[in-house]
Amino acid sequence: MSDTHAVLHDPHGLIEAELPLDRAPYEALVTAVLAWQNPNLAPRDYEQIALQLTGHARAVAANVRRHAATLPKSDGRGALAEVVLCEADGRLSTPLKGTARCAQNRARLVRALYTWLDRLTEALPAAT
Repeated sequence: MSDTHAVLHDPHGLIEAELPLDRAPYEALVTAVLAWQNPNLAPRDYEQIALQLTGHARAVAANVRRHAATLPKSDGRGALAEVVLCEADGRLSTPLKGTARCAQNRARLVRALYTWLDRLTEALPAAT
């Protein structure tokens, strides 16, 4: 193996757009986190879970953004998706905390973003 590596310049996220989201494990994580009643985890465990959910939320938000951009300007779903994305950006910009509440808030965000992604992807064939 050589000691060289290639750096890809992809400012528009086109390479990532071709990769499907690994949805099932994150939906299972969201379900588990939202089902917590009185979890007793270490703060670093809550932080790790929230970090995983944050990364996935960013990936789902990028997909929502790409699909919303393909809608005609007259389609109100694009404007609503922008509102949801602004809210998501605000929630993702808050620092992580080692609490169950923080992890559950990130789980709710992932669930909401998937709901929007589903609305946009189901509507795309009808819009074209």
